[in-house]
Amino acid sequence: MSSDIARKVEEIWRAALTVPNGQEDATFFELGGESISAVRIVSRIEEELGVWIDVGDLFEDDPNLATLVRSVTAKAEDASAA
Repeated sequence: MSSDIARKVEEIWRAALTVPNGQEDATFFELGGESISAVRIVSRIEEELGVWIDVGDLFEDDPNLATLVRSVTAKAEDASAA
């Protein structure tokens, strides 16, 4: 399941942000992330994966893709365990 989540989060991330070759580890802000892209990412994750994350997490944590995948995967696992 976590590999499915990782693929979907990556798809969402790349759709909302421009990720140039060689910058796959760049953070949200390094990729030009702003409020509209944060809302797009959060909304799609909630709609497509059923996982709620706060828009503020993107602004406060400035995650890269791998960090966001870990966060979404952990929240998905917590939700399924509840």
